[in-house]
Amino acid sequence: MTGWKRGRAALLGTVVAASLALTGQPAGAAPYPGDGAGPDTGAGVMNTAFSKAAAEYDVPRDLLIAVGYGETHLDGHGGRPSQANGYGVMHLVSQPEHKTLERAAKLTGESVAELKKDTATNIRGAAAVLRAVADEQGLDATDRDSLAEWYPVAAEYGAATNDRTARLYADTAYDLLNKGLRAQAAGNEQILLKARKVTPDRGRYASIASDLGVLSDDYPAALWVPASTSNYQTGRTAAINKVVVHVTQGSYAGTISWFQNPSSKVSAHYVVRSSDGQVTQMVRDANTAWHARSGNPSSIGIEHEGFVADPSWFTDSMYRSSAALTRHLTAKYGIPRTRTGVVGHSEVPGNDHSDPGANWNWTYYMSLVNGGTGDPGPGPGTSFPTWGTGVSIRQEATTTSAQVASLAGPTSVRVQCQKRGQLVNYQGYSNDAWSYLPDYGGYISNIFIDVSDSWLPGVPTC
Repeated sequence: MTGWKRGRAALLGTVVAASLALTGQPAGAAPYPGDGAGPDTGAGVMNTAFSKAAAEYDVPRDLLIAVGYGETHLDGHGGRPSQANGYGVMHLVSQPEHKTLERAAKLTGESVAELKKDTATNIRGAAAVLRAVADEQGLDATDRDSLAEWYPVAAEYGAATNDRTARLYADTAYDLLNKGLRAQAAGNEQILLKARKVTPDRGRYASIASDLGVLSDDYPAALWVPASTSNYQTGRTAAINKVVVHVTQGSYAGTISWFQNPSSKVSAHYVVRSSDGQVTQMVRDANTAWHARSGNPSSIGIEHEGFVADPSWFTDSMYRSSAALTRHLTAKYGIPRTRTGVVGHSEVPGNDHSDPGANWNWTYYMSLVNGGTGDPGPGPGTSFPTWGTGVSIRQEATTTSAQVASLAGPTSVRVQCQKRGQLVNYQGYSNDAWSYLPDYGGYISNIFIDVSDSWLPGVPTC
């Protein structure tokens, strides 16, 4: 391997090289933007918008990015609303109890229509709202220079229905600040947050439990956080005979908050987090959640954090955790572990939704449901983060061998061993090292493993 080096920051974006991995051509990655190669991460429409908004309203640029990424992975979704009626990369919401969208319009003088659809305007609007909240909370100029002091502001921005969910929202943003991230925005623009140590001043949120609640009685691996009683029906009118797979069209914390909001009139039994597969139950199995219209009386609904059009949310951790839950449910209620017993929201009669969409890997998901390997517990090999979207896993260490699976987006994988294989070239970078992933039964080019060395440290040779 020559001339290739990437940092250890969490690589959470998508890549233009992914299509090469799927077509049998050499797969690779653009160099990590922190190593002096590749595009200037300060340039581009979104980078400029973040910098200008941060300067105008004296809000930390990195906080803006972390809040936006936690909400939408910095994808404005063409101005379409989230499930919780939030808009743009910064998820400005228009709800009966929370109106950050309208507040942004008043503070900036921009129209609601422009705040919904224009990315730079949306970012400016969010910065204005964050600054207004900071002023209300008494942050002075010195406080505003400290990322640690902005924690209660971020918590309030999330428009949560209670303090516990607000803490979950703010913790997500500060986890990103501590871990760092690289995201790819529209036009292949790179957005970079360098990892740094931030110990937030949680203020009144410090006394709030860091988890969401007690463990579920129905599924002990899940946390129990009840939805508003206005959003589901007590009891059932039919026997449970299917599991319905959903995508939240919003963030984990935002979805939990929305199901707790009595005005939403929607709910699901379970919500699964993208980053680590954490499961929260919000409606008891014995009750009827409002998630699939005609399918409500006879189904269990599982929401998965993310957006249908963005595969970066569908991580291996999410697939495995959700599959373990579905395996539990199918065993408990005698549901067939087939695509007649486990269906997508779009497949339920009388529904007009498209989730989970084309980016959901049904083949892999059902193999986990049926194969008994979906439990995200310890397994063989060493865990490493990956990056990229639609990255192929091959039967052998070549780009021309059969594809046995693919990674929808950045995730964590177990590497059992590594060996030399086909040389992969991309944008002047080369690597002939390949890793064997026992959970998939195939090899991935080490270019897609997020470490600075081409030959993974501490991993034996196959």
